[in-house]
Amino acid sequence: MKASDIMTTGVVSTNPECPLSEVLQVMLDRRISGLPVIDKSGKLVGVITEGDCLRRVETGTEIKRPLWRELFTGPEKLAQEYIHAHGRKVSEVMTADPITVTEDTDVSEIIHLMEKSRIKRLPIMRGDVVVGIVSRANVIRALAGLLRGAKVNETDTEIRNNIVAEFGKLPWAANELVDVRVKDGVVDLWGSFTAFRQDEAAVVAAENVAGVKDVRSHLSWIDPMSGLMIYSPDEKTPLAAVRAQV
Repeated sequence: MKASDIMTTGVVSTNPECPLSEVLQVMLDRRISGLPVIDKSGKLVGVITEGDCLRRVETGTEIKRPLWRELFTGPEKLAQEYIHAHGRKVSEVMTADPITVTEDTDVSEIIHLMEKSRIKRLPIMRGDVVVGIVSRANVIRALAGLLRGAKVNETDTEIRNNIVAEFGKLPWAANELVDVRVKDGVVDLWGSFTAFRQDEAAVVAAENVAGVKDVRSHLSWIDPMSGLMIYSPDEKTPLAAVRAQV
């Protein structure tokens, strides 16, 4: 999946000289949490977001340090923080030189950049032109669509074979003894694991196989230190709860 598959087009933007009060009103009216900043030449010069407006003198939330700490903070940083907290124009508050991606960037790379840089949106570029925005909301909407998915008409035998094949690909499950039984799309897992949460991971792996309607776990967990087999006799108590009682 590419950025072009999930991005928002028709991007609302602002310019560096725009008063901060106007931009905040646009955010409120359009129900958006950030927008790109584009100069007169059409060049992307920054992004302004809700996060850029949190540390403000008007709300008493500007960065405050004890005097002794200010002595160890460079004057350039102090000046920048002052501008950020008191600035009235977009250029004084925005995040400059934003990270950008192209329409062909894979969604996995977009998520990696969001996590690594702790940002919530990325401008999508076509050359020097902003053609879209991908936000966390775009990613979540795409995920929701994928999870709903299309109905799959797999036979029980095909479902079982696919689950077994999936277990065979997973390093934590490939060598375990798990019996998979499928009836009308409902999967029953029997067997045992020797590492914490392997049983839960096995259920998740089975749930993600096409055609599976439900997964019922009858898996037990063998404590590798004591050799004690821990399980839920009534098959209703989660194994995690049973472990907590041991």
